[in-house]
Amino acid sequence: MSPSPLSSRREVAVCIIGAGPVGATLAATLAASGVPTAVVDAAPLPPMELPEFDGRAYAIALTSRNLLEAGGIWGHLPWEPGPITRIRCADGLPGERASPLALHFDAAETGMGPFGWMVEARALRMALNARMRELAHLSVHAPARAEVTRRPEGVEVRLSTGEVIAARLVVGAEGRRSPLRQQAGIGAATLDYRQMGLVGAVAHELPHEQVALEQFLPNGPFAQLPLAPTPEHPNASAIVWSEKRPIAERMLKLPDEDYGREIQRRMGDHLGKVTPIGRRWSYPLTAMHAMRYTDTRLALVGDAAHGIHPIAGQGLNLGFRDVATLAELVIAAHERGADAGGGGLLASYQAARRPDALLMLGATHALERLFGNSLPPLRMARRLGLAAVERMPGLKGFFARRAMGFGPVTGGLMLGREGRARLTP
Repeated sequence: MSPSPLSSRREVAVCIIGAGPVGATLAATLAASGVPTAVVDAAPLPPMELPEFDGRAYAIALTSRNLLEAGGIWGHLPWEPGPITRIRCADGLPGERASPLALHFDAAETGMGPFGWMVEARALRMALNARMRELAHLSVHAPARAEVTRRPEGVEVRLSTGEVIAARLVVGAEGRRSPLRQQAGIGAATLDYRQMGLVGAVAHELPHEQVALEQFLPNGPFAQLPLAPTPEHPNASAIVWSEKRPIAERMLKLPDEDYGREIQRRMGDHLGKVTPIGRRWSYPLTAMHAMRYTDTRLALVGDAAHGIHPIAGQGLNLGFRDVATLAELVIAAHERGADAGGGGLLASYQAARRPDALLMLGATHALERLFGNSLPPLRMARRLGLAAVERMPGLKGFFARRAMGFGPVTGGLMLGREGRARLTP
């Protein structure tokens, strides 16, 4: 993973800018299939040794696990992640007299395994680093700043280290403020929810039994997500808490004991007393969608292309669906000797991904508007809706499959059927 000598030139099929979870997964998936790939990040990759728990974790859907397995990443996780086998959705604060209705999902009813797994951010980073290090077809350049020049005939990436990378395709995986998206003049529609997301973790007295809770509250949803037991914390859960900004700012300033009480008020007492652990993380909640996902020799993935409300916990999984689609197109092109950054390939990528992202964007926005409202008629309507879905096995099954990441455009890598046999170090 060390950079090449100064002023060296490397030719690859794909150069990915951004080595976060989405960019690094794309890099590993392509390289594992023999596609010459480079990945560049302005920040140094974290060290390989296990860092301290910092409170962050990802909800990885079943189909996303299939992708991570196909890329050889899942097997490098330093410990077994925590499965989500049941989900409970409820409206209103726990214990409210008027909110006895809830919606329950049980993965056992699907016959396909857990809905997903909770993977600590530090564990996924270690797995990505370990996998990238062992891939012969991948070069990693971090820290390095990139100057990208795109032309119809190809891409040139000049690094601050003095290296030059020639590629057929450059991928923007640098997040919502993607410099590559801005360089291409691609606009983005944005929506400010005037909320903040509070992210962290809590230890609790009782085991969570692999059950996730989604509590719909007037100021935003609150989720408790079961973490795998570790020697540090045998009973722990991640929390994702959406709140109005002024209230969120007050919450963040509270001492741990008071902060824990506010979490417990929203989560309920079903896990006994809760104690905040790790750091508290916060970020403004906005939705964003790029006007297009491609330009000459350029594809956008993950947060560079779209950002959604966390109400359904599908942001990273949506990015992984970008990865799977683009990887399948590029791998197929490489195998038949075609151009990995040609216009036809990029048109196919955009046609496959934009509708899915728009659907998820619209669905999460509708959920936020429906459940983030305390008007009595709306509260009654959504509680009746929860009760109705609870009594309709077909509709419950549809929602369960969507939570696992299955949809009309789910590709082979996410179904676990394609690519795995030919993936080599």
